Amino acid sequence: MGGYKVTVSRTELKTRIVEKAVEQFTQNGIKSVTMDDIAAMLGISKRTFYEIFADKEALLEECIQREQAESEEFVKSVLGTSQNVLEVLLKCYQRSIEKFHATNKRFFEDLKKYPKAYAQMSRRQDKDVEKTVEFFREGVRQGIFRDDINFYIMNRLVREQLDVLMNTDICEEYSFVEVYESIMFTYLRGISTERGAKVLEEFVREYRKKR
Repeated sequence: MGGYKVTVSRTELKTRIVEKAVEQFTQNGIKSVTMDDIAAMLGISKRTFYEIFADKEALLEECIQREQAESEEFVKSVLGTSQNVLEVLLKCYQRSIEKFHATNKRFFEDLKKYPKAYAQMSRRQDKDVEKTVEFFREGVRQGIFRDDINFYIMNRLVREQLDVLMNTDICEEYSFVEVYESIMFTYLRGISTERGAKVLEEFVREYRKKR
């Protein structure tokens, strides 16, 4: 019984470390935050900390895994409550760009210095592309999207646009939501069928009412 309590305590401690690390890495970048910094913030001894995570890359991999699990749960919840693929795509894209918007740019620059963690992130991004393209194809089956579109190209283009959004000061002049909507709604109108355009306009009206 005593061993069980220790195991639970260590699991909870690991969760606290990962949560704090995600917070600090995304706010300040990876390089500027040390393992000792995180241990001190949590009031954990260095010895205990390093027993759980041997080095920063191991901690970083766990942080990425946690964020990926949260993303998967979000997609599941959206699938369970959305009426069509348009709503799924819009909500997922919005969550993605909000995450990027809240992340210090140095995080992505620093991540490249950790090969295992970077490879883990890259594998997930490749997987996400396949899932997104399948959503588009489902939209074709629903008669919402045109069937003459290369969705790999379109997905790449919208990602590039969102990356530009991340690296400009346009959001200092206009609200983040307004810029995001301008990109996404224009993009989706361009690949929609006549039926899809009507569905999109109806969705946009309801979306703005709720917002």
